[in-house]
Amino acid sequence: MDQEVTDIESQTIYKTTMQEQAPHISHNKKCPFGDVTYKIKTKKGRLLDKNTKEEEKVILKGVTGIVEPGEILAMLGPSGSGKTTLLTALGGRLGGKLHGTVTYNGQPFSNVIKRNTGFVTQDDILYPHLTVTETLVFTALLRLPNSVTKEEKIMHAKAVIDQLGLTKCKDSIVGGLYIRGVSGGERKRVSIGQEMLINPSLLLLDEPTSGLDSTTAQRIVSTLWELASEGRTIVMTIHQPSSRLYYMFHKVLLLSEGNSLYYGKGSEAIQYFSNIGYAPALAMNPSDFLLDLANGVYTNELNEDHAIDKQQLVLAYKSNIEAHFKVGLQEISDSGSSSEGEFQDRGFGKWPTSWSQQFFVLLRRCLKEKKHDSFSSLKIFQITLTALLAGLLWYKSALSHLQDQIGLLFFICGFWSFIPLYEAIFTFPQEVKMLEKERSSGMYRLSSYFMSRIVAELPMDLVLPTIFLLITYWLAGLKANVVSFLCTLFTLLLHVLVCQGLGLAIGAIVLDQKSATTFASVLMLSFTLVAGFYVQHVPKFIHWMKYISTAYYTYQLLVGSQYYSGETYPCSKGQCLIEEYPSIKEMGFPKLHDKAVAAIVLVIMLIGYRLVAYFSLMRVGVTKKLT
Repeated sequence: MDQEVTDIESQTIYKTTMQEQAPHISHNKKCPFGDVTYKIKTKKGRLLDKNTKEEEKVILKGVTGIVEPGEILAMLGPSGSGKTTLLTALGGRLGGKLHGTVTYNGQPFSNVIKRNTGFVTQDDILYPHLTVTETLVFTALLRLPNSVTKEEKIMHAKAVIDQLGLTKCKDSIVGGLYIRGVSGGERKRVSIGQEMLINPSLLLLDEPTSGLDSTTAQRIVSTLWELASEGRTIVMTIHQPSSRLYYMFHKVLLLSEGNSLYYGKGSEAIQYFSNIGYAPALAMNPSDFLLDLANGVYTNELNEDHAIDKQQLVLAYKSNIEAHFKVGLQEISDSGSSSEGEFQDRGFGKWPTSWSQQFFVLLRRCLKEKKHDSFSSLKIFQITLTALLAGLLWYKSALSHLQDQIGLLFFICGFWSFIPLYEAIFTFPQEVKMLEKERSSGMYRLSSYFMSRIVAELPMDLVLPTIFLLITYWLAGLKANVVSFLCTLFTLLLHVLVCQGLGLAIGAIVLDQKSATTFASVLMLSFTLVAGFYVQHVPKFIHWMKYISTAYYTYQLLVGSQYYSGETYPCSKGQCLIEEYPSIKEMGFPKLHDKAVAAIVLVIMLIGYRLVAYFSLMRVGVTKKLT
């Protein structure tokens, strides 16, 4: 009974929220597109050939059509026919040399319109450790404007869960490639639900049935059909639908090598091709017949396949179909009255929420998603075991074994160079698809995302090194006073944050995990070698490298935190000054001024590396336009 009351409340708030958000909307938005042409540049020639020429490849060749409210337009065609490219162009997410017109009730696409258009990618880009409810609630908090209260956003997300039939799995994690979660069909509905949260008039879907069995695909298309019946405009690409799915489409656009071969009602496609001399030889799935024609294959009455000239189909389309509705499209474009102001009235300004709201929502989401990895039992075991092993190997090391103590300090520096470096390297390469998807829809600022990721990583960056040092420091018998311990801890944490920043910068620049890891390994090994422990007499021609080495400054600070000028150690002469110890003397005993300079340089690196990472991310996807 309580559950029924909750569901009724959810649906009531869903309707109320949508009325407040868009009281004028009847989903009667047309999307005509005319003579859409898209070109890309390709290089022709051998890889190392100096005479390699750059050529233009035409992906779309003057495609024209219109998407009406309350309809499902299905784009069919073989791989490489331009379906996804056209869909991306309709969604205003395609850069490069795009020519022609794509309008929304007579108005060109803009960032405001784009934020209010639903776009479901072929791959379900979702966080695997979040539940279905968490996924949709976080999306609602980010995408719905401040004119809707937080409680209403949450209830709205729950109402979408009910509307899409996700109630049974609402508390299950989404899952991923190696993580068991909801089914493929449920994942697809979650992706659709993310776009339904903004109550879009135009919903674009790229291969929504890809990889699904026929029954699940039927459920997905049935859901889309119900959404279209409410007055929404649905556009989707699909490769080879079953006959059941085919007859649910109101209109079909058949593409082949960037050319249109048919546009119109799906039920009339067979009759059209029969009229121009290509009648199917036997009863068959209409989509199979259309795809054969798009591939240049036709089966005659003798059940023999033979090649046909696809250019004849293109010319037939231009004379029989395109010429008839081009005039109508021009009239729609000229009489369009929709404007960005209509979307501004919905509460969507430049950004739906404030910077601080975006930051805290993204931070909560990131902490929920990353808590399974940052403090995994395996990682804690790894750090604890290494700390114990180091503490036992250097157990109660005394000043009489000064070289051993210095070796421990350098081991701490080296170990905590690579751990945060590799952790940070994987951050952005793993997130790039999610970042492109969410930034394309204008969910948040790049700066709020970036800061939330940095802050979310702090628990692992600060807690685990502290645990490591608490174990190793006292077991190894390093200087037993609070000031020395705190200075060592401060140095270690600063070093960890600098190495994390270096990893973030490399990952953001390269955006390929293997290449980034290889480059980072070589760079960090170089920094370690010139730090002053392994090689004291660094040749002059490479001596400059130590001044950009994070390990060099950290090593100085660690030595300076344990020893002070005038301190002695047992030697063959009785007692010798620590600053006269060969390896320390060659490095130069760090005085107060040297330690201050080292700390300042590390702080500059900490900030500088993160700025490099931030500006590198600005080139990802649409972040050039929405920064």
